[in-house]
Amino acid sequence: MVKQERAARTRQALVRAAAEVFAREGFAPASLAVISARAGVSNGALHFHFENKNALARAVEQEAAERLGVIIAPGPVLPGGALQALVDATHLLMGALADDVVVRAGFDLSADPSRPGGPDLRGVWRGWVERMLHDAEREGHLAEGLSSRGAAPAVVAATVGFEVLGAADREWLSARKITGFWELMLPRLAPGLPVVPAGPHGTPTPQ
Repeated sequence: MVKQERAARTRQALVRAAAEVFAREGFAPASLAVISARAGVSNGALHFHFENKNALARAVEQEAAERLGVIIAPGPVLPGGALQALVDATHLLMGALADDVVVRAGFDLSADPSRPGGPDLRGVWRGWVERMLHDAEREGHLAEGLSSRGAAPAVVAATVGFEVLGAADREWLSARKITGFWELMLPRLAPGLPVVPAGPHGTPTPQ
């Protein structure tokens, strides 16, 4: 049991160290020697857990995908319905991209054209946004004459844009930026619906 716990800690240290190096340097320039040194383990220990750099990158992507899954997992029914869930999840995702290097590196890696075949985290997010807007339409919450299919491209493009711009400037991931976007967007999507622009970590802002 002690050996298993030690192995799990070593693996987790390697995943985090790899995420830090991938996020800073990119996949291609990243060195396994730098990653193992950052994790505080030997090269031999790294290769015991991961066959090569690509396997290590896949582990980072998979953990990022799991954390994204938690953000978009179904929660309690909210007064604002699917639109409130969408607002809250947007804040949670941008907060994770700003503060969680595994999520940040996972999104970067999944968008790297030199590494096809991994999880498409942007695609997962896009699909979820489209489903939330479809649910909002089904709930009767979208503005008259506005369809979920018509609204989805704007919301997807804006939120993915925050993610891309936030890689270079974290201000794009701030609660202030995301709240400003939703304050602009929500009256067009659902005028009169009491959806609360969420604050940091997806919590409603005081009214």
